[in-house]
Amino acid sequence: MDGEVSLENWQKQRAANQKKYKKWLQRVQRNKVIKQLPDLHEEAFQHIDCLTCAQCCKNYSPRFKTPDIKRISKQLKMKESMFIDTYLTLDVEGDYVVKQTPCPFLGADNACSIYDIRPSNCARFPYTDEDVLLKRINITLKNAEFCPAVFYVLEKLTNEKL
Repeated sequence: MDGEVSLENWQKQRAANQKKYKKWLQRVQRNKVIKQLPDLHEEAFQHIDCLTCAQCCKNYSPRFKTPDIKRISKQLKMKESMFIDTYLTLDVEGDYVVKQTPCPFLGADNACSIYDIRPSNCARFPYTDEDVLLKRINITLKNAEFCPAVFYVLEKLTNEKL
């Protein structure tokens, strides 16, 4: 993959290319592309520093699964019920998410105060190195709206002849 991707004005480019991304994701031969994702993920993060962005933490919440709640509450020396009452709420799908945005664990420097024990959804985000990018089209398109890494990977993929 040698085509350059410009991150300048990426939000405008992303908005203009949403239909292209959707069409490509619906038609892609997943088995061909999946092998490329780890390298593209690494390449994207050579150009993008999450600490200068943090839009995911400022505008959205991961799902906090039971193992996440147990691990984080233990580390914070809180009872699980107190952790849930303090920080979480149930969304319409019955998942625990943060009560407010930005995430209460996001610092002024865009660093996560629980980074080493963060929820598994945070650790995996933005899914640019795994099959979620290809299988969960609606999530990928939503993530492309605010994450420059998703934009970068989609641009690389959709501009190649696969």
